Amino acid sequence: MPTRNISLTAEQDAFVEKLVEAGEYQNASEAVRDALRTLQQRRREDSLKLKALRMHIKAGVDALKRGEFTEIDEAELQNYLEGLTATFSRSSR
Repeated sequence: MPTRNISLTAEQDAFVEKLVEAGEYQNASEAVRDALRTLQQRRREDSLKLKALRMHIKAGVDALKRGEFTEIDEAELQNYLEGLTATFSRSSR
């Protein structure tokens, strides 16, 4: 396994030490490897979220180009947004 020297802040070092002392990891290397796995997973998830967001943006732009939109005037905007929020809340249950 490759070896790499890294620099930690005092706070990070204390955190790693606390994890090892608590028995959650056998040593600092295990804790750092787990942190890196978590970072990799978060980056994969972020990438998928970004891809989905870009797909939704494209769908919205395409709908605008086709004229498929509803104009909302400023007086109706708050009610419209509240309706969207309520619909979203019901659908995500």
